[in-house]
Amino acid sequence: MLTFDFIQDKVEFFEAADLKTLEKKINEQIEQNKALMLEVYHVSHQMHVSENGQRFYSAVVHFKAKK
Repeated sequence: MLTFDFIQDKVEFFEAADLKTLEKKINEQIEQNKALMLEVYHVSHQMHVSENGQRFYSAVVHFKAKK
């Protein structure tokens, strides 16, 4: 017997040296997850500045199954 289980929740992590790149990475993954019937449920992001002044951006995106 063949059965399929659908993904209900998925959490993904992203990082980039600038906001434009971070946004592009997240948007690309949103499009890919649409095929899995997942939509964005929550986004959390942070910016870190290193000792030499370089900025580093990260984000966590929680996807949930469409209802």
